Amino acid sequence: MNERMSSQLLSDTPVGQKVRMVAISGGKQLTRRLLALGLTVGSELEVLHHRGRGVVVAKQGNRVALGKGIAEKIHAVKLD
Repeated sequence: MNERMSSQLLSDTPVGQKVRMVAISGGKQLTRRLLALGLTVGSELEVLHHRGRGVVVAKQGNRVALGKGIAEKIHAVKLD
């Protein structure tokens, strides 16, 4: 099955869940911004908490805060 079809938005991912990014529903500018933060398709993240309407995630020990608009454009699948 296509991973994007079975994915959920990062903004809807519960706290404590580990996920892998499978798609970004944004343009080149958003993709570049995420790349600068070290977030690319294939990155494994853990949702640490929802801060206001945004999300704080961890990738390899580094924390990254993402606003709601960005978190709603990142598709991810759960990791076991």
